[in-house]
Amino acid sequence: MKQNTIDEILNRPLSQELLARDLARLAYTALDGTPRAIPIGIHWNGGEIVMCTSTNAQKLPALRRNPAVALTIDTESHPPKVLLLRGTVELDYVDGIPDEYLQWSGTYEMTPEQRVEWEENVRSLYDGMVRIVLTPTWVKLIDFETTLPSAVEELIRRKGA
Repeated sequence: MKQNTIDEILNRPLSQELLARDLARLAYTALDGTPRAIPIGIHWNGGEIVMCTSTNAQKLPALRRNPAVALTIDTESHPPKVLLLRGTVELDYVDGIPDEYLQWSGTYEMTPEQRVEWEENVRSLYDGMVRIVLTPTWVKLIDFETTLPSAVEELIRRKGA
């Protein structure tokens, strides 16, 4: 997919709304060759999606071996709004807590006191983390009003609807 098409889709208001969410589903291939899909916190920085994890996370060896991933960000309402992304990830080991981890986690509703306590707990737990950085190479936005899953679009095109 061409970069200008990716940029156009990601800059749509609905895409921006979905990219502002805290949680997505990351799909990758585990070391045993089977698929995995896990919920993970995300932070969109305008060009990349950054996910953070502990340095001992089981997904890291699998992502080092095969960095190809898919990511789904969606809503729970009907009709669902869905942003599908694919690409390869880069793993960035950092000392301390990445800013993105604190930013995405900060959007949950917490009182200022709860926020201070949460940050203290996070900082005491992790000496370092791994940033999983996805630069999208393919995207699709589905709103079930103006855009549909590819298979449904194909059926409609075949029937001339």
